[in-house]
Amino acid sequence: MSEAPIITLDRVISADDGIATFLLASYRKVFASRADAAAVPRDLRLFADHYGVGQGCLLIARDASGKPIGSIAYRPYDRRFPQLAYPGERVVEVVRLYVAPPYRRQGLGRRLFGALLAQAGRDGVARLYLHTHPFLPGAEAFWLGQGFRVVERESALPWRTIHLDRRLRDAR
Repeated sequence: MSEAPIITLDRVISADDGIATFLLASYRKVFASRADAAAVPRDLRLFADHYGVGQGCLLIARDASGKPIGSIAYRPYDRRFPQLAYPGERVVEVVRLYVAPPYRRQGLGRRLFGALLAQAGRDGVARLYLHTHPFLPGAEAFWLGQGFRVVERESALPWRTIHLDRRLRDAR
């Protein structure tokens, strides 16, 4: 029987070149056919504004050699969907969940989310919001399994966005 690989999780408040490269490559793998592949997403361009101390949280999973193999983050929810305003609550948006293919189906996504959930509790977050899309295999089922509920489904193509949320007190 082989031992489980050593994987560490670290909170990152500034992105070095290795982390930035991993996050951008992950984004491009997931959204290459649906987004401008040359563009760098705003949260990655302005990393400290989204994930720095007092803003949000980004966790990186690393293998035994220190290479990034997974990520998850939350950032302040900007209430850009008026029907999902959540007045009076501290709400963050869960983003950037990605696990490198060789590490999938081994519980790393759940481990990353569990660590993020614990940090959100320490940070006084009341609710987690996220959205996903049907073209991301297994995403909706994964999030439902983490205690999220679907609050709205959009039918507009090409995204067909699925909005989900969960209160922190619903932690499992």
